[in-house]
Amino acid sequence: MKSFLCLGAGQIAVLCLAGATCLPAITSAAVINRGEEGPPLSEIRPAPKSIYPDQAVITAQPSPSEVDPSFLGPVLLMKSAVVDLEAGTATLPLRKGRLKSGELVWSIMTDTTDPSLANLHGVDFSPKLAYALTGKAVRHASIAKDGTIVFDSGKVDFSPKHSVTPGAAPNFFPPKAAQPGSIGDAEYSPLVEFENGENAIFNMPMVAFNVSAYDLNKMCDGSVNYSKVQDKVVKICPRDGTVTLKMTLGYTFGKPIFYLSTEANDETVAALEGATYTPALKDVPFALEDASPGEAAERLYTFVNGPTGIDNPFRQGLDSALSDKGTHGPLNVLGGIPTINLDYSPLWRLFPVKWTDDAIAKGYRTKMTDAIAIEDAGERGIIESITGGKPKPVGFIVNCPVVYRIN
Repeated sequence: MKSFLCLGAGQIAVLCLAGATCLPAITSAAVINRGEEGPPLSEIRPAPKSIYPDQAVITAQPSPSEVDPSFLGPVLLMKSAVVDLEAGTATLPLRKGRLKSGELVWSIMTDTTDPSLANLHGVDFSPKLAYALTGKAVRHASIAKDGTIVFDSGKVDFSPKHSVTPGAAPNFFPPKAAQPGSIGDAEYSPLVEFENGENAIFNMPMVAFNVSAYDLNKMCDGSVNYSKVQDKVVKICPRDGTVTLKMTLGYTFGKPIFYLSTEANDETVAALEGATYTPALKDVPFALEDASPGEAAERLYTFVNGPTGIDNPFRQGLDSALSDKGTHGPLNVLGGIPTINLDYSPLWRLFPVKWTDDAIAKGYRTKMTDAIAIEDAGERGIIESITGGKPKPVGFIVNCPVVYRIN
């Protein structure tokens, strides 16, 4: 894919700060490869290949969301992203920095606690991230006179080989073995506070560490060496100032969305997500109510024993994803995102849930796409936490910035 093949000349500008890497400044939101359009005057169209058959149709354009993003229809939430719906990828500015000790750091920027800076950089606004400023959950950096981002600490080892071995059928979860493909040290967190940046906190997941631009430029065509970069990278190209990442399909209040999955505070969860194991995220404040002062994360439900089979229109969950050898995701259900709710955070507290034996026997098991509906089912006793009782968080945190609202 030529990331900018379909863009007009006015949509891409190049910003070159003195001594800094040249990055493409995307001055207007862009979606390429929308896929097949629907018939004239139809309000629906066929879903793009990246989400079929989990979604067969989606909202056509023009849509109500083009008048107001809170209305029905597609919304590009991360304005710095160039989204390919057919491929299910997002191309973002690749940001070059370094540690104080000198090693090169290659990152993306996805969220910030400052609304003006969110608009300036085309990233998601998340005021709740301010509550993550505790322990090692947030690391520190400064911006040098030449524009270089200098991180105080935080290293990631991208050399491990990512692998997940499913359990024996029909209970594919938990896996027999799970190895995340990248591991952060005790000081690494994607959350960064700049000492000269209005005290804002930024979400800046690392995609490569201590690798030269020369070596990364060999991956511009998609020939990616995963011993050097994050496992969701499809292409990485310092000479173009971009990195292309695979997105994940999920749902929020009945709407399909695309998000990135970059870090987790548990090794098995990181392996299942294809994310970086990040022990420092264990310091994120935990288990408060979503909108409580001090709560930095939002809720995310992941089913263990949902319906399986890629041809099953109601498939969902970890058993389904593992039985399909990871080619299709678990279709997690997220809480609030921008345009729908006020408490969005790229950090998500996992609520692992399962259908009860009684619910399965009565034929209630199906695909769920709404957090409130899941909580309602929990109150009725047909869905429960993997630890028993009503749905609840159990200690896992994942970093999953939202990119695109599909409907």
